[in-house]
Amino acid sequence: MATRPDFSALFTASPYPYLLIDTGFMIIGANPAYLRATGRTADDILNKHIFDAFPANPADPNSTNLNEVRASIEFAIATQMPHTSSLLRYAIPRQTPEGTVFEERYWSAVHTPVFDETGKVAFVSQNAIDVTDLYRFDTSSNTYFLKQDADAVPDMPLMNRPQMHEAMTRILNAERSQLQMLFNQAPGFIAVLTGKTHVFEIVNEAYYQLVGHRNIIGKPAIEALPEIAGQGFEELLDRAFQSGEPIVLRERKISLQRKAGAPMEDRYVDLLYQPIIGQDGRVTGIFAQGNDVTRAQQASQALAEKVRQLEDIRASQAFHLELSDRIRPFSNPDEVTAAACELLGRKLDASRVLYAEVDDDRGTIFIRRDWTAQGSASLAGHTKTMDDFGPEMIAVLRTGMVVTNDDVEHDSRTAQHAQAYESIGVRAELLLPLIKAGKLHVVLTIHSATPRAWRAEELKLAQEMAERTWSAIEAAQAQAQLRAERDQSQYVFDSMAEGFSVLDRHWTIVRMNSEGLRITQRSADEVIGRSHWDVWPELKGTNTEVIYRQVKETGKAEIIEISYTFPDETQAWIEIRAHRSLDGGMALFFRDVTDRRSAQEELKIADRRKDEFLAMLAHELRNPLAPIGAAAQLLQIAKLDDARVRQTSQIIGRQVDHMTHLINDLLDVSRVTRGLVALENAPLDIRHIVTDAVEQAAPLMQARRHHLALHLPPETAIVLGDKKRLVQVIANILNNAAKYTNEGGSILLRTEARESLVCIEVVDNGIGMSPDLAEHAFELFAQAERTSDRSAGGLGLGLALVNSLVQLHGGTVACHSQGVGTGSTFSVCLPRLPAQDCGQEHACGGQSMQRGARPLRVLIVDDNVDAASMLAMLLEASGHQVMVEYGSHQALARARAEVPDVCLLDLGLPEMDGNELAQRLRALPETAESILVAVTGYGQESDRRCSLAAGFDHHLVKPLDTNKLVAILDSVE
Repeated sequence: MATRPDFSALFTASPYPYLLIDTGFMIIGANPAYLRATGRTADDILNKHIFDAFPANPADPNSTNLNEVRASIEFAIATQMPHTSSLLRYAIPRQTPEGTVFEERYWSAVHTPVFDETGKVAFVSQNAIDVTDLYRFDTSSNTYFLKQDADAVPDMPLMNRPQMHEAMTRILNAERSQLQMLFNQAPGFIAVLTGKTHVFEIVNEAYYQLVGHRNIIGKPAIEALPEIAGQGFEELLDRAFQSGEPIVLRERKISLQRKAGAPMEDRYVDLLYQPIIGQDGRVTGIFAQGNDVTRAQQASQALAEKVRQLEDIRASQAFHLELSDRIRPFSNPDEVTAAACELLGRKLDASRVLYAEVDDDRGTIFIRRDWTAQGSASLAGHTKTMDDFGPEMIAVLRTGMVVTNDDVEHDSRTAQHAQAYESIGVRAELLLPLIKAGKLHVVLTIHSATPRAWRAEELKLAQEMAERTWSAIEAAQAQAQLRAERDQSQYVFDSMAEGFSVLDRHWTIVRMNSEGLRITQRSADEVIGRSHWDVWPELKGTNTEVIYRQVKETGKAEIIEISYTFPDETQAWIEIRAHRSLDGGMALFFRDVTDRRSAQEELKIADRRKDEFLAMLAHELRNPLAPIGAAAQLLQIAKLDDARVRQTSQIIGRQVDHMTHLINDLLDVSRVTRGLVALENAPLDIRHIVTDAVEQAAPLMQARRHHLALHLPPETAIVLGDKKRLVQVIANILNNAAKYTNEGGSILLRTEARESLVCIEVVDNGIGMSPDLAEHAFELFAQAERTSDRSAGGLGLGLALVNSLVQLHGGTVACHSQGVGTGSTFSVCLPRLPAQDCGQEHACGGQSMQRGARPLRVLIVDDNVDAASMLAMLLEASGHQVMVEYGSHQALARARAEVPDVCLLDLGLPEMDGNELAQRLRALPETAESILVAVTGYGQESDRRCSLAAGFDHHLVKPLDTNKLVAILDSVE
């Protein structure tokens, strides 16, 4: 018969010290090795509380780590797992003739739970190894140090050496875990590669962030990262390994495939390859470390591009100034053409620039003047047949479109005519047509003797030069024709697209074309034969007169812009180009540039409003953060009663709602103005719309003690629209009225049903508006002045959103105010739908949704512990059974085991994102029919499409709208 082993004898004989403690911390056993190590007897400690048997030194409580020992024992009991305190300080009391003294000792201890027959923890075994001879403790830094002196490790009995090895292993493992944690948390990426083939031995998390999570440990670099082949990194590793010299790279580009099947990504890194030298002086591996500087590189490139653009603008402006200076003195069209062609040719480094006059009826072009670079032949005076150079090219020119050809031999439009181009030394060309009276009139052509990809900046420069040159040429031609054929000049004048007048040397107006008369709002009788200063006396003594006299005296043409009020009281900006005529008089070319100046002014106003809006946005977003922060600190540092906790949470809730509304307003305006909103149109009774809007605006009006008068039409007035959006329109106008009406004020909402329109009017007796503000009230970023505390709140986007939504419904909006302090009136008019067009299926008023209210099994998956906990408490308070997981894999296992009715999943999970988790849950038979709800901070339309494609039923944006969540849960059958 087999005998049962005597475990108590084994306990007694063990050379390792063991102490047995029950779950109440009472000592129930200690083997001789433990008694020897502590210098105590069994009678001293048995049946005593462990901290009574081994108390703290009252003179130096810190010399005994009672709390660490207590926590370790409690952990072992609670988790039913061993717990190691690799190194702790615990002084031992010893009895001496002088009394009890505490001998400072250092221990490496393991607390191991021991179970009874039912599987419960019966007691805890403490294995404590004395390592005092190996370590010292620095009280100033609260740090343990390994002794380094010659007597640090004394001779010890052979039987104690395994114990010391066990203790050192515990300590080493703890230190190694800490080093590994620090290694993984390093901000830069780190990798250790060994051997000639550069095998990955260890990498940190930042390295995985750079190259993507893949299996690389134990693999040579080129096998682990095959896409780096040919990028030079393998050669650099070889060089560092062979030379033993470090290699430093700055902003080095590397192309990586960070996910399997994904496209290659370009990253930029600062990188150091540091050879690892062995004890024999040979290189054994490479220590690679660095930082991902892609964002900095991209920012640098963006900055460089901005600088380049600014340089292009500066160069373009300088070019146009130089062009104006070059052609201003010339009155001969050929001289103007020659100067412009030369300037453009040198600027673009072209081989030839020519100005060709087209005879479209004959299909020929005559090259009057050209400019050529050294080595290129002039074509001036030559006539060419257009079809010889490609009918398709000429057909495009006849439409008035610019033609670019990077290589005539390979362009399908000209390849068959390459010989004609070769004969004049052309491989690439840029052609800018001028259409007059519907026919191709002139072509400005830039040639290149080699293939050339024309840049957009070059095309723009050529177009601007062509417009200026053609205008100057037209002016010069007009002047020449005026001198040669004065009797036929009126036809030329009238065909010009700008005003033109001729003054003799005595300032008498001898001629003005029809466009000039139209611009100046004068008749020929009011102008011709009269002194310029009699017709426009308001210009006498102004800078305009000074410029005119300078032109007559110097002969140098000038361009000015003046602001002028016409007889019909309209104001305009007029650009005037003044030239001296041969008889000492003047020729004036002028045009209305009001639209251009208005556009410039509107850009300035829009830029100013944008800056004001951004400043206001920053203010509005900071405001709610202050009470939220204060409430959070109060919850942490104070013991609050239930009432104060509710009050604090209500403050946080209100401020979060406020911030949510601000962000929703921004997103809503962005979606509407970009045309991304799809209306869910249905026949609607306007009375229901108004009633719902009043309900939404009521809290603000009640808070400000406003009196609201509501006038609704007695008959049914139907409009076709999106109910949610129309309620939003009316609610925004009501909220606007409430914000800008003093407390106790009055607001009137009346609805009028007309034959084809339904009009809603909101009238308040609030602060009113100036005429200028009323004119721009519905524009983005426009907003009334507010008090310094901004008590009205909001971003001023509501009315801009109202305008966009009403336009989407085919309606109109308007506002009116008699001035500041007189109140305001806002009106919305929508097309009225005939009553017979209202289908029964819509009931012209919407339907209510039937709800269930049974308790549900809800699984919450979110790596944000606080967010998950708060949501769980909210749902549990509503009667639901809630499960919480912080990782995707644990969530899959939990879902398979407990089969939740509803899963609330965060999308930004670390191991496996929420979309992939949703796909896996849909694939499980247990959760295939569960309701999946995405809970995320990502709220763009593309994010919603991705979540629905992954299998989600709903998409909610953080912070959660609890009403929407409750509605979803209540709808689960």
